[in-house]
Amino acid sequence: MKYFKQFGIIITISFVGELLHEVIPLPVPASIYGLVLMLAALISGFLRISQVKEAGKFLIEIMPLMFIPAAVGLLDSWGILQPILIPILIITVITTVLVMAVSGIVTQKVIQTEKRRKK
Repeated sequence: MKYFKQFGIIITISFVGELLHEVIPLPVPASIYGLVLMLAALISGFLRISQVKEAGKFLIEIMPLMFIPAAVGLLDSWGILQPILIPILIITVITTVLVMAVSGIVTQKVIQTEKRRKK
């Protein structure tokens, strides 16, 4: 019963994200609205992590399974993707390296800031 309640909370927040996507005329995906709402609820204390922890953990564990339909869709679109495969691969590699570099730099800055704060 605990899992049903936790999934219910997550689905409700996702549904509110869908509603916001329909109401707000911005090109932001509904899932992003849902994530922002979840973050705001957790930060504000309106929602405690213990209220969604087990269901969230389960969803993270099965996440690779959720990519199968997208992969099949890519295979189905191979004829369209084949001519632009090289540019897509180059862009993917460059953006991946950039994200890793920026994440590393930000992490180092946060660690340095925490060390200074402790002193």
